[in-house]
Amino acid sequence: MRKLILALVFTVLPALGLAAEGTVPMDHMEPDHADKASLQRGVTLFTNYCMGCHSMEYSRYKRVAEDLGIPEDLYENNLIFTGAKIGELMKNSMKKDMAADWFGAPPPDLTLEARLRGESWVYSYLRGFYKDDTRPTGVNNVVFPNVGMPHVLVSLQGLCGVKPNVGVPASVEPLSGNINNGELCPSYVSEGSMSEAEFDQAMYDLTNFLSYTADPVKLERERLGIFVLIFVAIFFVFAYLLNREYWKDVH
Repeated sequence: MRKLILALVFTVLPALGLAAEGTVPMDHMEPDHADKASLQRGVTLFTNYCMGCHSMEYSRYKRVAEDLGIPEDLYENNLIFTGAKIGELMKNSMKKDMAADWFGAPPPDLTLEARLRGESWVYSYLRGFYKDDTRPTGVNNVVFPNVGMPHVLVSLQGLCGVKPNVGVPASVEPLSGNINNGELCPSYVSEGSMSEAEFDQAMYDLTNFLSYTADPVKLERERLGIFVLIFVAIFFVFAYLLNREYWKDVH
């Protein structure tokens, strides 16, 4: 019994240690891999704003096109800018040594980033840039302090002049009725082409696509899981009846 208790303690301790680590507030994001329109918008944003630096070396253009319902010729003509063929892996042309010189470290491959960090982290990070003249790129991030990545989406969002209210819920003053923290960014240094709601939706779509690439068989796995559970339930009935038949003479 003592050995069992010790084993449980050593099993739980690492999880407690991770929970005790400092975390930053984040906005919750629930992916929806069945929303093809969102995924299509997401891959468009990724190709145009992210793929110049970040690759997806564990995904193929053809698989993404098939899963997202995009005709191969349309995908190849509008979403492949490197001269690659539709059946190739989603790599970019940036050399890692050059990227390390420019940004301090080569930009990571994003195929599994949503699985590593979590969708809520990615969603909050994409919306968390703000002006910081002390940084080499002129921006910082509330989710990833001192990040080396520039704000590549500034033309869409604009540049927030103060720290955005990422993970900070809105509240209403009971006497005046004023809403505190109702907006992601209280003040902008420069305006973007999107409204705040439009940008939030765009970042949802981009995060949704990154979530899909990290787990492209999620929908199929969940569909098969239902049939497996049904099979187990039916098999349990026959196993129970067979067990009762075997043991009826013993009792």
